Amino acid sequence: MDYATKLSKEFTIRADHSANIINLIDEGNTIPFIARYRKEMTGSCDDQVLREFADRLKYLRNLDKRKQEIADAITEQGKMTDEITIALAGAETLTEAEDIYRPYKQKRKTRASVAVEKGLSPLADFILEQTDADVKAKAQEFIDAEKGVETVEQAIAGASDIIAEKISDDAELRKTLRKKVAEVGELSCKLLENENAKTYDMYAEYSEKISKIPSHRILAVNRGEKEECLKVSVVVETDAFIDAICNVYVKNQTESGEIVKSAAADAYSRLIFPSIEREIRSDLTEMASEQAIKMFEVNLRPLLLQPPLKGKIILGLDPAYRTGCKIAVVDSEGNVLDTAVVFPTPPQNRIEEAKATLLKLIEKHNVSVISIGNGTASKESEIFVANMIKECEKELSYAVVNEAGASVYSASKLGAEEFPDYEPAQRSAVSIARRLQDPLAELIKIDVKSIGVGQYQHDMPEKRLEEVLGGVVEDCVNSVGVDLNTASASLLSYVAGLNKGIAKEILAYRAKQPFKKREDLLNVKKLGAKAFEQCAGFLRIVGGNVLDNTGVHPESYPAVEKLLAFTGYTLEDVANGKIGDIRAKIEQKGWDNAAKECGVGVPTVQDIVTELLKPGRDIRDSLPKPILRSDLMDLADLKEGMEINGTVRNVIDFGVFVDIGVHQDGLVHISQISDNYIKHPSDVLKVGDLVKVKVLGVDTVKKKISLTMKTADLPHGIAVQNQKTDKERKQGRRDAEKKRAEKKEMSNEDMVALLMKKFGR
Repeated sequence: MDYATKLSKEFTIRADHSANIINLIDEGNTIPFIARYRKEMTGSCDDQVLREFADRLKYLRNLDKRKQEIADAITEQGKMTDEITIALAGAETLTEAEDIYRPYKQKRKTRASVAVEKGLSPLADFILEQTDADVKAKAQEFIDAEKGVETVEQAIAGASDIIAEKISDDAELRKTLRKKVAEVGELSCKLLENENAKTYDMYAEYSEKISKIPSHRILAVNRGEKEECLKVSVVVETDAFIDAICNVYVKNQTESGEIVKSAAADAYSRLIFPSIEREIRSDLTEMASEQAIKMFEVNLRPLLLQPPLKGKIILGLDPAYRTGCKIAVVDSEGNVLDTAVVFPTPPQNRIEEAKATLLKLIEKHNVSVISIGNGTASKESEIFVANMIKECEKELSYAVVNEAGASVYSASKLGAEEFPDYEPAQRSAVSIARRLQDPLAELIKIDVKSIGVGQYQHDMPEKRLEEVLGGVVEDCVNSVGVDLNTASASLLSYVAGLNKGIAKEILAYRAKQPFKKREDLLNVKKLGAKAFEQCAGFLRIVGGNVLDNTGVHPESYPAVEKLLAFTGYTLEDVANGKIGDIRAKIEQKGWDNAAKECGVGVPTVQDIVTELLKPGRDIRDSLPKPILRSDLMDLADLKEGMEINGTVRNVIDFGVFVDIGVHQDGLVHISQISDNYIKHPSDVLKVGDLVKVKVLGVDTVKKKISLTMKTADLPHGIAVQNQKTDKERKQGRRDAEKKRAEKKEMSNEDMVALLMKKFGR
């Protein structure tokens, strides 16, 4: 297969760029390296597109490998024909390839195989000819008591079983029927008697067309079935499908024709439909899982890229009831300064004592922010902190952070290695403080499945989920850059070209002497030339060569010198921030001329200029800072119509959850996000966005909050930071739609289209 041509069409990129990407991947280059430092070769494809490209390439190669295995197996049986060769060459999915192989696949014992052993194949062939001949008379020839065929009826029944399996093995027929089931079939549910069934009341009498059902409902139904609360089935009009089979196999109304008609009905009901139902359920689950994993990816990226609270001394508070709240104070670099345990929550309620302890720590270490975990006893802890701040003379604020996975980290081998003398709960308090201080550096220590963004994470294919989310973490780490002399082994292990083993070797090297220049990496054990090429541009060294504190790759240092000479600047000017008009000078002389002078492409020159203008820059600094509070509201304080500022905590298929400072996130349903139609919440919102919402309703019993962002309900409009005019919003939607199409994200329509394609449409 010409992968380059096929993928260039699928991803709408030039054929030469497609071929280059394949070669770069095959040469062992990492996705972050290709995305950042090989833009001229790829047409500036970003990391997400490159990962999807790599996934698709892997699938196509696996498909070709399987097709070759099938061809070899059929050839070994001496049954390969030109028709089979052509059919295999045209198979675009693994399902189609397996359908072609089905008649030749070694099967377990079936009714048809038993009939074949009894010598009834000639009778089946005779019946399939559908002549006017007497079938019963012909069947008399096959009666053989030793083979277990004692009557004419048994002979005809065995022949019918052979015919039914032959019909079932018809690859083209299965392809047609599968496509039709996907088009007209419905997914139907019945509620079973189960103590947990009430959770699935909405699916008590539920049915929906397969082509319309959204991915989150597929996953909900699957979970209900797994918990034995729902009976789920695919429903179609059986007679219509049997008639379709008969139109292919029944030639006339003779006695033989009637037997074939009966065998066709048996083939459909016993063999074809149960198999197609399993395949469709499996494909629906696979595609719904891909959509859910895509939402994990969409949510995880902004969560990891939350702006750090630089230069702050933070007190982390891990809430609890009986065992008390664990406290950890960390300095601006994340080093632990102090720890404690206080008991301001039930059943002890030692509020004054806890207050005195915390105020003493705050004064002693000049704490400016308190980070509170959002787990058990979080509300009581937040009330305690808010009241304490009112009595504190020092300027103090707090934030509630998502502590998902903190307990996993605290009990992990990594947590024990980092803090061997601490109890797990104390490690959690440190993690909670650091999550506010530098979310990326802390969250990468946790199993990404435990971070708690998206839906149904425990129902996802574990390997695929880890693969996708691991790629997100890798992209985020490399897009920010890593300080070579201060980064943890966990952080270093996600740098392109590195792994846990090399990360430990880097720590061992710098324990003896700090890195003074990037080339020092070549002295680290296990870090060879290829690893250096991949990682060097993403690692930063402060205080040495100014270029070592930028995203400029060492391979481009000669190009930088030429560019500076071309524009009349020096490295000293770069270090002193005196190249403010470098873009204007290049534009005056022409970017193409600058690129030619430097011996690199225009995209590389543009990236170099961006880095030179802000050495040591952190892309997260330009993002909205987290909301810090000094007081809080209670759920009971919320009133219908109240306008509140909040932070998007989770984006899911049917809406977004927003933290509005009452300990319970509110839901903005997709229908309440915008005045205009949007396909998906992620088109306009992402985790971490600061928004203005209006309360639609509050259920204090179920602790549910309904919010709106519609301008008709919200006089000030959708207050998403950086989202201003109606014209800009419309352009944003167009850009989001274009980006979605490029990345092939699966909306409902996309999912149906892919389903149709997979089923051979």
